Amino acid sequence: MNKKGQAAMEFLMTYGWAILVVLVAIGALAYFGVLSPEKLLPEKCVIPTGTGLFCDKSLVAADATTDTVKIRIKNSLADTVTITAIAISPTCGTETSFNTTIAPDASQDFDITCTGLVAGKLKGDLTVKYEVEGFAKATTGSLITTAA
Repeated sequence: MNKKGQAAMEFLMTYGWAILVVLVAIGALAYFGVLSPEKLLPEKCVIPTGTGLFCDKSLVAADATTDTVKIRIKNSLADTVTITAIAISPTCGTETSFNTTIAPDASQDFDITCTGLVAGKLKGDLTVKYEVEGFAKATTGSLITTAA
């Protein structure tokens, strides 16, 4: 009997079983959603700096049953800001109009209507249209949250 052949076969079988166990473990993790990229994305709400507006990520909530996304915007400017519209694209089809003033160093909660919102990760571009001292402005940030 050839001992070299038996040693090579034992080597291949041992490593083959080990690789098979690792592949089964990775498959089980993927099946149960542990390796899902949507779950790995952190929740965030960002409005670009320089606008004087900030999105408070601690109060970002999406509710698929009522088709609304709630965000809190803080005004860090020395002037009063009037929010005229907020849109989340491409998730929410249309923008939601407002006529809400935010005093300096104050915060305001906004409910944005999203028709057809489904449960799961919500990712989109957050566009805020606002007025400062009669000048209309717009800024685009990003929003990632989980819709319940």
